[in-house]
Amino acid sequence: MNTIFKTVSSSHISISQLMLPSHTNFSGKIHGGFILSLLDQIAFACASKFSGNYCVTASVDTVNFLKPIEVGELVTMKASVNYVGKSSMIIGIRVEAENIQTGVIKHCNSSYFTMVSKDKDGKNARVPGLLLSNPDDVRRFKDSLKHIALKKQRDSENNSIDFESIESILNSNLYNVKVVLG
Repeated sequence: MNTIFKTVSSSHISISQLMLPSHTNFSGKIHGGFILSLLDQIAFACASKFSGNYCVTASVDTVNFLKPIEVGELVTMKASVNYVGKSSMIIGIRVEAENIQTGVIKHCNSSYFTMVSKDKDGKNARVPGLLLSNPDDVRRFKDSLKHIALKKQRDSENNSIDFESIESILNSNLYNVKVVLG
């Protein structure tokens, strides 16, 4: 059992970066891949700060792109540990873009990364317990529990389909596909 507990606020990290033309995709908006790279960096920093160890990305559980980000906007990412397991942590990240001329801020992205703490030999390392000290901490923790349960439910549903059999896949009515072989 964990004997050390750390507050969620001890994990808080934020970064800000001005979006440049070199960060755009073909439609002139900021490229999602660039944002993903920044998300991975802040998730690493947040998890490492909280655990005191080197951390690796185990999974990117959710990335919801809500609004496009424009060249010239100041993007701020705010991260915190929302949940801890034995060696894993779910890092919640909020992305906001500010029009620096008008001061208008928009919520552009919410993301959840699962990070794993590693010791100096590369083995999983125990993380501190999570001390929830305000209603937002509790809400984020409960949301993480729901997220974990939904992920387990999806995995269970996928296990009931025989992916080796095309008939089983087609009969599942889960996919918008038709097979017409020559």
